[in-house]
Amino acid sequence: MKNSSTADRHIRAIDLFCGAGGSSWGAQAAKVDIVAAFDAWPLAGKNHAANFPAATFYEGRLENLNPRKIADQLGQIDLILASPECTNHSPAKGNKPRCEISKNTAFQVLRFAAVLKPRWIVLENVVSMRNWPRYPELKAKLERLGYNLREQVLNSVHFGVPQTRRRLFLLCDRQRIPIATPKPQAKPFHASAVVDINGTYRFTPVHTHRRAKATIQRAQRAIKALGRNKPFLMVYYGSDHAGGWQRLDRPLRTITTLDRFALVKPSPRGHVMRMLQVPELQAAMGMQGMSFPHGTRRDRIKMIGNAVCPPVMRDVVACLTQDG
Repeated sequence: MKNSSTADRHIRAIDLFCGAGGSSWGAQAAKVDIVAAFDAWPLAGKNHAANFPAATFYEGRLENLNPRKIADQLGQIDLILASPECTNHSPAKGNKPRCEISKNTAFQVLRFAAVLKPRWIVLENVVSMRNWPRYPELKAKLERLGYNLREQVLNSVHFGVPQTRRRLFLLCDRQRIPIATPKPQAKPFHASAVVDINGTYRFTPVHTHRRAKATIQRAQRAIKALGRNKPFLMVYYGSDHAGGWQRLDRPLRTITTLDRFALVKPSPRGHVMRMLQVPELQAAMGMQGMSFPHGTRRDRIKMIGNAVCPPVMRDVVACLTQDG
């Protein structure tokens, strides 16, 4: 028998740590109504509002908001989406000091769940969150709130997204053990599917006295491996020992909050290059149809790199709530 709260109407969801709305966009594609979103960054809120004008946006840190007042304002909530701050869990931060206050934002999900009592929760984060000493405590407290849990690691490349992006999804359901999200068997898309090689974007020569030595070395390694006639991507801020470049006939490596990828191609005047642009990065996240009308180019890249790939969240939510 279906839960009476969801049998006669759409599933109503809120998005904690919403950013510009990647999770919201994915859940909406799974026939979920996004009724409210929460983020401490006003600019993210403006972009979320552009994509979800009917949703209420709450600006500020969650610890400063009163879930009981929010429950009174919003009514029944069936699903909480949450992507707590991940920078201090991520290996991309290297050996820099970690902020436990930032990590502890994950416990705000518990505070809201205890009051709103949704049937479902989807908590998303970087895979290395599992190494956090308080992660078992987080799961135990979710279980004490009555949730059955399923932990899974999903790669966006298996969900029609031309990017390799592994993320942890902690699925929570009050009524049953969550069903595992199946990985589609379709052939992965490659970076070439979203990179506009012959578009109108401006290119500049690779070999110029102004170019950083490390950039030229990246290009030389790629040209040596591929030959002089093939385009490729240079990859910055990487630590995977791949030489600082990648082929276009592979999924894009993980998009981050930084301007990370440069397209290089041969031309009559030698190899030329440009950074990938916002529409290309957006497509590589599976964010087609979303709008980013507010902020600088750097702001938009940060919002895109912080987001959840909508096609992955779509399938996660659809599977979690099926026959709900």
